[in-house]
Amino acid sequence: QVQLVESGGGLVQAGGSLRLSCVGSGRTFSRYGMGWFRQTPGKEREFVAGISASGTSTRYADSVKGRFTISRDNAKNTVYLQMNSLKPEDTAVYYCAADRTGWGPRRYEYDYWGQGTQVTVSS
Repeated sequence: QVQLVESGGGLVQAGGSLRLSCVGSGRTFSRYGMGWFRQTPGKEREFVAGISASGTSTRYADSVKGRFTISRDNAKNTVYLQMNSLKPEDTAVYYCAADRTGWGPRRYEYDYWGQGTQVTVSS
């Protein structure tokens, strides 16, 4: 089992940057693909970015491509989401998730979830 804890959220002005971190417990963290998702009230949780277990492959939602970067440090059991050029529409609760078999955009394929961290972008 993997427990995930996100941090790094907060309030930022449009155009600013934030870096989210997600620390995983357990010795098997490096075997999991990881994803970042986000959710706003009344909407479904949506895929933001994913990274393979080794960190060599990544994928992004079109809405964040070129602005966000996902990375991981398996020695620290941590996955990051660097968010630049933030927009008000990026405001959401951001969740990290672990997937034993991939790192794709389908949220039902992920096995473990963190509790989320709030990101608010003011205009």
